[in-house]
Amino acid sequence: MIVSLYQILGSIIGIIAIILGVLRFKEGKMTIGMLSLWILIWIAVIYVSLNPSSTNVFAVIIGIGRGLDVVLILGLMGCYYLIFKIYTMIENMEKEITTLVREFALQKENIKEKSNDKFKEN
Repeated sequence: MIVSLYQILGSIIGIIAIILGVLRFKEGKMTIGMLSLWILIWIAVIYVSLNPSSTNVFAVIIGIGRGLDVVLILGLMGCYYLIFKIYTMIENMEKEITTLVREFALQKENIKEKSNDKFKEN
């Protein structure tokens, strides 16, 4: 079996990504569910890198002509899903920031009014 450069690179990138995922999990920056998902994804990347003809099986099951087309379509769908998730996260953060700023402004105004009332009494 002749190993191509992309097979080596795909495997190395997958292994490094798994290691980085485990390190992020140990630092508490990732949940066990998310770690499991990313490990499965990177194992799939390594597998497809080492066995590129395996994508033809998925192509036949899904009804798409070539295995590479399946990889590209799934990759695009995954990217669009991630963009949607990031967009909704940003929207939620904007709402939370707006709420916090409003609450802070109201608290600041209440403090200012109380200090003005005390100053007037004296």
